[in-house]
Amino acid sequence: MKRPEKMHADAMTCGVCVEPGLFELRETPLPTEAPEGWALVDICAVGICGTDYHIFEGKHPYLNYPRVIGHELSGRLVADAAGLAAGDLVVVNPYVSCGACHACKRGKPNCCEKIEVLGVHRDGGMSARIAVPEGNLYPAEGLSEIQAAMVEFLSIGAHAVARSGIAEGDRVLVTGAGPIGIGAALFARLAGADVHLLDLSKERLAMAAEKFGFEHLHNDSDPAGILTGDLASGFDIVFDATGSARAIEAGFPLLAHGSTYVLVSVVKDDITFNDAEFHKRETRIIGSRNALKSDFMRVMDAIRGGDIDTDALLSVELPLADLPERFAALASDRSGLIKAVVRP
Repeated sequence: MKRPEKMHADAMTCGVCVEPGLFELRETPLPTEAPEGWALVDICAVGICGTDYHIFEGKHPYLNYPRVIGHELSGRLVADAAGLAAGDLVVVNPYVSCGACHACKRGKPNCCEKIEVLGVHRDGGMSARIAVPEGNLYPAEGLSEIQAAMVEFLSIGAHAVARSGIAEGDRVLVTGAGPIGIGAALFARLAGADVHLLDLSKERLAMAAEKFGFEHLHNDSDPAGILTGDLASGFDIVFDATGSARAIEAGFPLLAHGSTYVLVSVVKDDITFNDAEFHKRETRIIGSRNALKSDFMRVMDAIRGGDIDTDALLSVELPLADLPERFAALASDRSGLIKAVVRP
């Protein structure tokens, strides 16, 4: 975990995951031109996501090393672009889609067949400046730089809730009370659902109660044990945000008849379930990947309207220069962490 030497004036520092367990700061040329249809953005803040921790731990299924990480980005335009003026604060949509595949033509660029996510499939924004397609820049008027860097991860949860077909009064379980799970829980509650949280970490659950007022909290290594009393018939919607194949499989018995299972987290493993029980319940299984522009806009509206407390979401703010010494500790103990934000 080394720091770069003194930089040249035309260079910038990038945060690079060189290989699992090794994060370094490296000097690269400062971009001064962008391809046609792209724009240069000076990065203001970068959220560290579960994806970044998985990259550091060698657990991400879609990544080649070395990689400049960072996909939860806010920044300011270097020059006028996309109907915006130089200096305007923007949220970066990090999902670079091809625009020509079957999914893109059907209005689903979030699951483009050739998608390149910044910080995963191509270098990300843990740096001073990055080039981004103009169509991936959304005006962040009314948001702070830190708030704008939180929009992407909240959009993951908002997209999952939109995919679920949720209705007011639905009984909802979110398994995994990390940042993505909290985001899904917040938007499920905004939709009028009765939201329950399940996590093996008592500290995470206590934080969800203290910071966000969630009341239905379950800390049980045998999730089926919570199906008692009013919960005996199961949940109308279960969102998995655990990143654990075992936890995903344990969620199937928690589904009510006529229910929906939304898999938000990504795992490398195969998932198995009992087909007879699945058909008996007429369960829907939905994969939820990334987010759409409409999800980003909904999140920004919720933040502007005071429906999302971003101060409660922010756990740590630190300069990029400190990250090499702190990354391993942040990755190893996330029980008391919601969102760490880096200032490049």
